[in-house]
Amino acid sequence: MKFCSRCGETVSQRIPEGDTKPRYVCDVCDRIHYQNPRIIAGCLPIHEDKVLLCKRAINPRAGMWTIPAGFMENNETISQGALRETAEEANANVEILDLYTVFSLPHISQVYMFFRARLTDLNYTAGDETIEARLFDESEIPWDELAFPVITQTLEYYFADRKIDSFPVRTLDIVYESR
Repeated sequence: MKFCSRCGETVSQRIPEGDTKPRYVCDVCDRIHYQNPRIIAGCLPIHEDKVLLCKRAINPRAGMWTIPAGFMENNETISQGALRETAEEANANVEILDLYTVFSLPHISQVYMFFRARLTDLNYTAGDETIEARLFDESEIPWDELAFPVITQTLEYYFADRKIDSFPVRTLDIVYESR
């Protein structure tokens, strides 16, 4: 960040009085510009023994498979964001069953929140950010072509939990040490 969004003057990074972390602070009006983690919301759409995956048409990881998810918008709940992203990426109609996985990735300032969801019909198609939307059973999952580790982990949890018919909320902190 170089300029203040309030007055347009330059900002510098320093620890404001009463704070403990470096923040961007305007050199003129003293506005503190907080930068907080971004939340990614999505659904793991399920139909019978299959899950709906989307092949990404956009970067990062274009051409790789994912579950429908994306950044939350202002003024929406997590579940609304998950439903919106599922509709945008797969044109899929789903009913949310429950919150399923929560991943914290502090090294990229992101939090992923995925819901288990039931497809209410089979009228899904690829959305604007998707090359293909397709149902997969466990044996068909393109494990080596999954876009992100959180997708792999969510699917691994799901198939293990499905065997015992118990779906607890799973949380995981994915921390990479800087070198």
